[in-house]
Amino acid sequence: MDFNKKHRGDVYPTHGLGPVCQAMNIHRGDKLNYLVSVDARQISSINYLKEKTGEEVKDFRNGEHTSTLISTEKGKSILIEHNVNSPRPYSRMYQLTGTKGFANKYPTQGYALGSEDLDPALTKNHENLTTHEFVPDDVRKALMEKYKHPIAKDIEEQAKKVGGHGGMDFIMDYRLIYCLQKGLPLDMDVYDLAEWCCLIPLTEISLDNNSAPVEIPDFTRGGWNKLHGLKFAQ
Repeated sequence: MDFNKKHRGDVYPTHGLGPVCQAMNIHRGDKLNYLVSVDARQISSINYLKEKTGEEVKDFRNGEHTSTLISTEKGKSILIEHNVNSPRPYSRMYQLTGTKGFANKYPTQGYALGSEDLDPALTKNHENLTTHEFVPDDVRKALMEKYKHPIAKDIEEQAKKVGGHGGMDFIMDYRLIYCLQKGLPLDMDVYDLAEWCCLIPLTEISLDNNSAPVEIPDFTRGGWNKLHGLKFAQ
């Protein structure tokens, strides 16, 4: 609360930005160029402080809701939103939209693909699939089974038993320990850390300057195109 009283912007961008950056090969063939942020006037936190502590805050810095649009070197865009104030169900609204398909992971898992872009063995009697509606559940399950990464296949049942955000915490901890024990490159590196965290000060700069575009530093110093796609060491 104290940090939000003193700072504006997306103060916790890593959960939302991290998976999307990896899916879009950021600094592995593309890079973040600049961002623009807008926010909504703060009401909930001010009311909360007044109700719980009697404190009257007139200069609360962070907004009720912050939206940040990021442009990449390859002409792609990323939208990240931050809201821990106003009433809403918990959500990790991960979505990927391309020229030939759409994927939505949470809260509703679904994929929109045309029949011509799918293995005929997976579609069976769904020849008329269009990109404007989700594929049927049986096709979705078949796609997940075919393309699920071997790492996830090996440990997903154990991850579900242990729990932690549906097993995600277990998988991330397992991968970190596995890579360290084997002397393998980690799935996330220091460039990821710098890129994902730099949104905290950069969104504040944008907001304080009437939502002006703010350049995102190239922490790789020109090396963002040396790797081609994200690979998980095994």
